[in-house]
Amino acid sequence: MSWVANVMVSVSPEDRLNVEAFSGWLDEECPRLGGTGRGGCGNLRLITDVDNRWGGYKNPECDVYAAALNHADLAAVVAHFGSLAWRNPNAVQLFVMDQEELFFRVWMIRDGALRQYAPSSPDEEDDEFWGTAES
Repeated sequence: MSWVANVMVSVSPEDRLNVEAFSGWLDEECPRLGGTGRGGCGNLRLITDVDNRWGGYKNPECDVYAAALNHADLAAVVAHFGSLAWRNPNAVQLFVMDQEELFFRVWMIRDGALRQYAPSSPDEEDDEFWGTAES
């Protein structure tokens, strides 16, 4: 059985080597859920490459990498991401959507610290979250 988390990283081009190192860490060293080992969670792929066209008439002005991680300890993923020495930290963003969630959590580095910006924790048990609340 798998447990999948969708992850995206947006960086400026000068942080390509850092994101490649982060990807290698995910594939080789990332702790797995429940302490069941390390590595083999997945790796990031550049999705803004010249062969991957976005909608619109222009090319993206950021580098975006994405992965579907399997059994990754997401707290460790976020902590490791925040510990890297990013060359342009104000341009770095981490998006994480855990399995059975319908939203990405977003982390950014500001004033030298990794901070979660949105959302903190929508109430998925609330009918309004699902758009099924009675009027």
